[in-house]
Amino acid sequence: MSPYSSATDAPADQCSSHPLLTHMQGIGEKSLFTKELETALLKKQVDFVVHSLKDLPTSLPEGLVIGCVCKRDNPYDAVVLHPKHQKKSLKELPDGSVIGTSSLRRAAQIKRVYPQHQIENIRGNLNTRFKKLAENDVYDGIILAVAGLTRMGWEHCIAQVLTPEECMYAVSQGAMAVECRDGDEQTLSLLRKIHDHTSTIECVAERAFLWKLEGGCSVPVSVFTEVAKDQLCMKGGVFSIDGSEAVQHSLDIDLNDPDCKIPDSTMFVGIHCQTVEKKCEYAAAYSAGQQLADEMIAKGADSILKKAKATSKEEILAEHARRKRRRKRKTVTGRGNTLEIKASHIWIQLSGT
Repeated sequence: MSPYSSATDAPADQCSSHPLLTHMQGIGEKSLFTKELETALLKKQVDFVVHSLKDLPTSLPEGLVIGCVCKRDNPYDAVVLHPKHQKKSLKELPDGSVIGTSSLRRAAQIKRVYPQHQIENIRGNLNTRFKKLAENDVYDGIILAVAGLTRMGWEHCIAQVLTPEECMYAVSQGAMAVECRDGDEQTLSLLRKIHDHTSTIECVAERAFLWKLEGGCSVPVSVFTEVAKDQLCMKGGVFSIDGSEAVQHSLDIDLNDPDCKIPDSTMFVGIHCQTVEKKCEYAAAYSAGQQLADEMIAKGADSILKKAKATSKEEILAEHARRKRRRKRKTVTGRGNTLEIKASHIWIQLSGT
C-alpha cells in the first residue's frame, strides 16, 4: 500500500488525541504522551502497556516499571523525498530545498551537515506527513524514523538512511517497551519471554545518559550505541537549536567487569532487570551512560541544553499567542447569531515518526 495514496485512511492514534497546544506547552518537560495510559495501568484497568521507548520519560510513576524491552528495530533516521526528487539524496538536492521535521534533534544535526537546505516544521501522523509531502508542494523531503516506516511496510519509500555522522538517533529510538506494575510477577514472567538482553543494555545506557543530562524527548540530544561481544560502544551529542553549537563525545567500556559488585537494585532507569545473572552488565551500561553525560557536561553540554530549552519555551509561548489570536478572529455570523469557530485539534503521533 502506498503511503501517498492512503494518506487520509488512517485513524488518529488514541494516545495522540490531545490538542497540539497541550503537547507544545509540555515541550521541555518530560512526560508528553504517557499519562493516560499509566493512569489506566495504576487503576488496574489494564495489565501492561506497549510504548515506543523513546517516548517514555526516564523517571516513571511510583509503582510502574518497564517490564521488558523487545528486540530493537533499526534505530536510524531516514529521508523520504518528494516524488520529483526520486533516486536523490540530501547531498544531491538543489540548494534551498525544504526538509520537514518536527524533531529539534534532527533539525539541529541536518542544519550542521547540510546548511544549504531549509528546515521547516511538519506535524501529524505518518499518513498526514506523507500527504503534506506529496500534495502541498512545500516540502522537498521529510525525515522519519526507519523503524516507523518499516512497521508500516513503507520502507520502499526511503531515499536515504542517515549515518551517525549525519544524524545520530534519539535515545531508545526503534525500541518497543512494555510497561507494567512493579511487583506484578505474573506479568513480568510473561514479558520475560519477549525480552531482548542486548537491546535492553543499549537502552539502559542511553536512558542513563539522558537522565544525567536532565533531558527529555524534545531536546536536541542524540546517541549512537553498539554492543559487540562484551563491549559497549557509545557516542552522544548535544546540539543548539540552530545547530551552530555542539558537544559530542564517545566511550567504550567492558560490560563484564570481573570486579563487579552485584547491585541490589533490579531496576535501572525504570527498566526491570529480567536477567538477574546479567545484573553487572545492566550496572555497567548504566554507569557508562552517566559517565558519558558527565564528560560531556564538563565540555559545556549543560549550557547548550539550557539555552535550547529556553529557546524552545519562547517559541512555544509565541506560537500559543498566535493561535489564540487566530481563534479570536475565527468567527462567522449566521441566522442572527455570532458563532465562534474553534481551531481544529491537530494530532501528534505517539511513535514511529
